[in-house]
Amino acid sequence: MLMGEYVHTIDAKGRVILPVDFRAELGESFIITKGLDDCLFVYGQTEWEILSTKLKQLPLAKPEARAFVRFFFSGARMLECDKQGRFLVPGNLRSYAALEKEVVLIGVSNRIEVWSKAKWTEYNDEINPAVTKIAETLVDLGI
Repeated sequence: MLMGEYVHTIDAKGRVILPVDFRAELGESFIITKGLDDCLFVYGQTEWEILSTKLKQLPLAKPEARAFVRFFFSGARMLECDKQGRFLVPGNLRSYAALEKEVVLIGVSNRIEVWSKAKWTEYNDEINPAVTKIAETLVDLGI
């Protein structure tokens, strides 16, 4: 299971250190793609295959389904870490997530999210006061 929050810098070439705990969980290669909320999603091979299978089952006739599938697959790249444990974030994905100097990597159960530190702080400032209300709405889902 992927969990935790790590702050790192992104170097001039667009490389970010992947925490050791995350590397152990993801394996040799992994997939990075555009995520929701202006962050990037990182999946291990098994989780990516599960998600891909679900996305392939969406009805092609629905414009929303086509848009969603395009969104995820168009930005997807398979990556590996170098000997220093760094991975290269492709330029289009750095732009999408506004990654500049400091980045935050968070484990979210089956994926890692890569955020710009500024956006992560802004998101937390916005969501923290509402967490109790959100939890109350999730009671209906058995949480």
